[in-house]
Amino acid sequence: MALCVRALLGSAASRSLASLRGRSLAVLGLRCASGGASSVQQRVDLKRSKALLGGGEMRTEAQHARGKLTARERVALLLDPDSFTELDMFVEHRCSDFGMEADHNKYPGDSVVTGHGRINGRLVYVFSQDFTVFGGSLSGAHAQKICKIMDQAMTVGAPVIGLNDSGGARIQEGVESLAGYADIFLRNVLASGVVPQISMIMGPCAGGAVYSPALTDFTFMVKDTSYLFITGPDVVKSVTNEDVTQEELGGAKTHTSVSGVAHKAFENDVDALLSMREFFNFLPLSNKDPAPVAESHDPSDRLVPGLDTLVPFESTKAYDMLDIIHGIVDERDFFEIMPNYAKNIVVGFARMNGRTVGIVGNQPKVASGCLDINSSVKGARFVRFCDAFNIPIITFVDVPGFLPGTAQEYGGIIRHGAKLLYAFAEATVPKITIITRKAYGGAYDVMSSKHLRGDVNYAWPTAEVAVMGAKGAVQIIFRGKNNQAEAEAEYVEKFANPFPAAVRGFVDDIIQPSTTRMRICRDLDVLASKKQTNPWKKHANIPL
Repeated sequence: MALCVRALLGSAASRSLASLRGRSLAVLGLRCASGGASSVQQRVDLKRSKALLGGGEMRTEAQHARGKLTARERVALLLDPDSFTELDMFVEHRCSDFGMEADHNKYPGDSVVTGHGRINGRLVYVFSQDFTVFGGSLSGAHAQKICKIMDQAMTVGAPVIGLNDSGGARIQEGVESLAGYADIFLRNVLASGVVPQISMIMGPCAGGAVYSPALTDFTFMVKDTSYLFITGPDVVKSVTNEDVTQEELGGAKTHTSVSGVAHKAFENDVDALLSMREFFNFLPLSNKDPAPVAESHDPSDRLVPGLDTLVPFESTKAYDMLDIIHGIVDERDFFEIMPNYAKNIVVGFARMNGRTVGIVGNQPKVASGCLDINSSVKGARFVRFCDAFNIPIITFVDVPGFLPGTAQEYGGIIRHGAKLLYAFAEATVPKITIITRKAYGGAYDVMSSKHLRGDVNYAWPTAEVAVMGAKGAVQIIFRGKNNQAEAEAEYVEKFANPFPAAVRGFVDDIIQPSTTRMRICRDLDVLASKKQTNPWKKHANIPL
């Protein structure tokens, strides 16, 4: 996709960058004309000017021709105006092999821009790889700069956003480049669960470089210009004799709908960075901060009458769980995570009375809302993120069970399904569950049931909490007997309703659907002071 990048650079931030680049060229020309810097300050000005130019005007134009912004343009668009404080602008690579020691191969700042700034007034650390300098390849100095900001982010408690656009390891540096990747991987692991980590893939990301985004909490991609793969198409062809394009192998569509490696894809750089600003507002700065609370103009006691008739009376008819979610959350604002992968479960962030919440819901429109391998892994990872960063979890349940079949059994549905069970059971944040219709078998237990320390569990009048559906149950219980229809009606009367769970205290109340928003907002206020801990352990052993 070809973008008119010059038009996209019409923002105030981009205009200021263009102006800055012009001044840099003027300063550079002045210094050269005067025979070189004669003082420390002049040398500082010269180095800054060269750093702001990146790989030079020609490479910048080539970047724009690909429909991509430069590293500094991306930082300027992502952060609040004039909030960016750059670190290590003067750092240069230390390689002296293959002619790399020559002055024309030395770029102040090397191939990455690092520092901290603000998004809507909130602190964030950022690194932006510069494809115009050695293709954004990672050197020892490059890795050192990234590690420094990650260490600082953990020290002060602020998220890290990485804007990835790199050709991979810098071959000229050999093992030092590989060591740099390992240093970054270590920081990714140490920061996990301490501060939110977000990767935005805005260009190529291949080989060992892919494991840093894989270790972060969220990975986003840009359509048509970003790629993630361990080995490229040429290597795949030589080893397996498969013909595959870059886009098919590791493009945004592949990773957001097939592999599940990426959480969402955006149309272009500008769309991605503006969406990142929106997404950032949902997140706390660290694991020591509560879920963010924004000003809300949506009344917490608002009734949603449309929910009273949303769930079809016929239990085999589908409906859209997103209709429930949009109706209940503040101002219908729901940031869905992984919308194109494992569509039989819906996860994402929203606000209730201004407070950030994580939403998990079975999707009856896809595979009847059955849990399978992919949906279990998708849900488990999201629940664990919410729990790590003090974000309450609201679960909407309409699940007929786990998806049957040899493909699921051979693929390890038992092990993968246990991940979702584990995540809900382990979570100590406020957990509110609403059973909208079916809650059958083991899947009922898994979906944040009262038995897994759910704080508040509601059922709608349409809810059915049972071991299995009426027809299947009757076939087992009354096998070989007459009057199957009569027996099925008896089973429905006894079990296909919310009362068996309610009389045992497994649901706290049977509520009118239209009051769901009001009840959730009220419960979140009560649970805001919740304190719950798990037994001490070095770490648990989740069934990976």
